[in-house]
Amino acid sequence: MPYRRLPNTDQARLRALKAALHKGNLMSPWELAFSQNVYLKLKAFLPIYEQAIDQYNFSKNRQAKYGKLLNDQFKVARLYVSHFLQVLNFCIIRGEIKPEVRVKLGLDIEEKSVPEMGTEQQLIYWGEKVIKGEEQRMMMGGNRIYNPSIAIVKIKYEKFLDYYNNHKNLQVTTQKMHEKVTDLREKADNLILHIWNEVETKFEELPGETRRDKCTDYGIVYVFRKHEKEEV
Repeated sequence: MPYRRLPNTDQARLRALKAALHKGNLMSPWELAFSQNVYLKLKAFLPIYEQAIDQYNFSKNRQAKYGKLLNDQFKVARLYVSHFLQVLNFCIIRGEIKPEVRVKLGLDIEEKSVPEMGTEQQLIYWGEKVIKGEEQRMMMGGNRIYNPSIAIVKIKYEKFLDYYNNHKNLQVTTQKMHEKVTDLREKADNLILHIWNEVETKFEELPGETRRDKCTDYGIVYVFRKHEKEEV
């Protein structure tokens, strides 16, 4: 005997629920293979579940697209911050700026290399240190650094930071949508199980193939085992 397989994805659950609802919409209550009470629950639940899935998928796709834009801004901002530190080191080597300025930027006074900025958190940390330190130095009458200037560095860094914060907000929204869908999945599974049990009970007196055809028409999925497929 083939066995029935309950849906294990959101789309499969939607197909099962829509198939049952379609039968409920077409048939009168006394002809329907599951109770009117279950039909009313199905009619109320399906739009909520489908909307939650759509909202989750929309949020997830938007987050993914925004993540790519964030990565582009990350690369640009990292380039400008690291180049600024390189130019600063050249100015120190030429004697135009004193080495003590490195301390204002959060660096060791003898540190001649650019700090690691391979992650967003590292870039946020060093970007803030460099911008604040350089702005303080300029307020004290220090020589300007050009190509890039700290003003340009700040523009690139703040644009990255905006994308970073927006992406974080999208992640929170997507997680909330995911949790909502997860909660509704359990309700969907219980409803499908209830419908399928009632349908199979309704047609249990019919011959095997006829019974399966009737049940399949309500959205029940049957799977043949390997030896059953060969026999068929």
